[in-house]
Amino acid sequence: VVVDSTSLRCHQQCSAKRSRAHASRFKMPLALALAWTLPVLPLLLASADGKAPKPHILLLLSDDYGWANWGLHNDGSGPHAKQLQAEIHTPNLDELAREGVVLDRHYAFRICSPSRSSLMSGRLAMHVNWVNTGITFYNPKDPVSGSAGIPRNMTGMAAKLKEAGYKTHMVGKWDAGAATPEHTPWGRGFDTFVGYHQHANDYWQEGVGFTCIGEIDVCMDKFVDFHVYNDTYKGGVTPEIAQELGCFNDTAYNQSLSAQLAPQVTPTGCVNASYCLPDSCYEEAMLRARALQVIWDHDISSPLFLFFTSHLLHTPLQVPEKYLDKVDARVRDAGFEPIDSANRRLYAAMTMYLDETVGALVSAMKTKDMWLDTLVIFTSDNGGPIYEPGAANNYPLKGGKYSDWEGGIRTNAFVSGGFVPMARRGSTHTGVVSIADWYGVVCELAGVDQHDAAAAKANVWLQAQGLPLLHPVDSLSQWQHIVDGTNGRPDTLYVSNKAVLKYPYKLVAGDQVYSMWSGQLYPNCSTIADIATRGPALPLLDEIHLFGKLLDLGLPKSKIDTIMDIEQCGDGKLFNVEEDPTEQKDLSSDPQYADILSELREDLASFNRGMFQPDRGAPVMESCWAAMKVGGYYGPFVAHEDFYTPVELTPKQIENNKIAKADLDFVEKTLLPNRTKQVEWFTAQVGDLTRLLDGDAFDKCLKPPALVV
Repeated sequence: VVVDSTSLRCHQQCSAKRSRAHASRFKMPLALALAWTLPVLPLLLASADGKAPKPHILLLLSDDYGWANWGLHNDGSGPHAKQLQAEIHTPNLDELAREGVVLDRHYAFRICSPSRSSLMSGRLAMHVNWVNTGITFYNPKDPVSGSAGIPRNMTGMAAKLKEAGYKTHMVGKWDAGAATPEHTPWGRGFDTFVGYHQHANDYWQEGVGFTCIGEIDVCMDKFVDFHVYNDTYKGGVTPEIAQELGCFNDTAYNQSLSAQLAPQVTPTGCVNASYCLPDSCYEEAMLRARALQVIWDHDISSPLFLFFTSHLLHTPLQVPEKYLDKVDARVRDAGFEPIDSANRRLYAAMTMYLDETVGALVSAMKTKDMWLDTLVIFTSDNGGPIYEPGAANNYPLKGGKYSDWEGGIRTNAFVSGGFVPMARRGSTHTGVVSIADWYGVVCELAGVDQHDAAAAKANVWLQAQGLPLLHPVDSLSQWQHIVDGTNGRPDTLYVSNKAVLKYPYKLVAGDQVYSMWSGQLYPNCSTIADIATRGPALPLLDEIHLFGKLLDLGLPKSKIDTIMDIEQCGDGKLFNVEEDPTEQKDLSSDPQYADILSELREDLASFNRGMFQPDRGAPVMESCWAAMKVGGYYGPFVAHEDFYTPVELTPKQIENNKIAKADLDFVEKTLLPNRTKQVEWFTAQVGDLTRLLDGDAFDKCLKPPALVV
């Protein structure tokens, strides 16, 4: 039975042996969906009839996007500008920005999940979630805030737009909680969701692993993180659903090989020398196909909210081979030497893929006569990661992801589309915009109040229980400021627990990692050679976890300070980021700035007294057992009994569960009670842990040794 619908729906195929729920066939021919991967088409005139009374909203969120990895920021200046222009090709993003308004002072949090929680909840990160908590964490004493991501009773952006009559769809990375159904995109107001819950997954096999999430979790990273949630089906992306999204091949994912440093496939999708996955099985290809289907099926008499949150450009760095070939050809045709870092080459190719996807979505909306009524919002969740294997480049800005320097929190951003007033197109907005402000913008444009009544109601119960209260919405509706070119945030912005901004003055305090400036061609062979002695190494102080706890490599503090490029900023260094955007001149010792320095230090201390710090709990094995019951997919594991669509496990899934049960019993009964045994077990899996500091552990110099200087 096929359930006809404007969104991905499920049908069931039953036999005497088993039944399996999966997504319905695309109404748009798949070949047409996949063909829509061209650059932006010329503007088509929208129909005078059937226009939505409110703007369609296409919210595009990239992941870990470096400042210099956007073509618009490559103005041709600098010693290697021409080669950088050859390597980074983003014509669609560039054109959209030039036809819209570039947001030159858009700020996010320094890492993924807090920024995404801020975006979807309208709270500043320090008031909703400022840590990357694993999906397996849970604190039963706090059913509201005792898990990863956005607290359970905060109202999501999609729920607000749904209240205003929008059709709401999400495609891609969530990373804002999934312990209960209410934490998921479905629970936050999205009519449909196709994507994944955690920081990252494998682009070819959709499993999680060390290079995806920076940890080995209590489930030994065994399960797949790729899902479909809608009215009629809630569960994992089965092989049948993958076919609906264009992938007809077995990904060959092996649960028994999950606890290792390297992915199970090569960056271009080869499982071994004789078996490589086709481009259509690249996760971004499937996400693109799904987003195009949403647009194709949408009834334009109703407003559309499509949140497309790309996996690109987060690790693991993986991309179809032909995009590497395209990058190589551009560099060669421009007369330059081949890119010398394998990761820089991959990142450039992934950037090209991201740009093409954005172009395809915009082309679809123009073809569907939706463009004149559409507001496009584009940004990244944080600055680019400049450690290996992150491989981003924030030139000329200082720092990167995990730091509060401009390279870590000032993001590529713009608004575009037919909804942007003609008089404002082609301009640059220099007012400060927080990622939390989009909540207020869309609420205003949709005609709904941004006040969160559900959170206020929950606070009555939380207060009675002595639990942390939920902050009200911090969002400032910035639309009129963007239109008028005025600064909507003249007061002090609470950036993080270590930084505040009262433009143009910025205070950066505490120990800041990745306190360095990269060159225009970064990373390179010198970067790789120097990792072990000079850094920038993996985020050892933040994200390298084993069973929910930081993995201590036993390094002395002086060594960590060096390879993490830590700058000790104490009570706060002061910068004028308008005159000194690369943060090279500390003004804190200059008497003429004593007043603003004192004011910002007091603001930071005051803000930090009100930070949101619930007990997020600890990893629980229930997250693993729940995944096994639904076929090996991470997802809700608390109060989830009526959430998932019932499925009968396949013989392969049953066999996987037998192996997983034995392995996870060992984790629960032997490893979790004893940290020493945990480290011994992990070392046995991956070898010498200091291998994590070797440059060639995560990148390769592509120059012959004789040519490396």
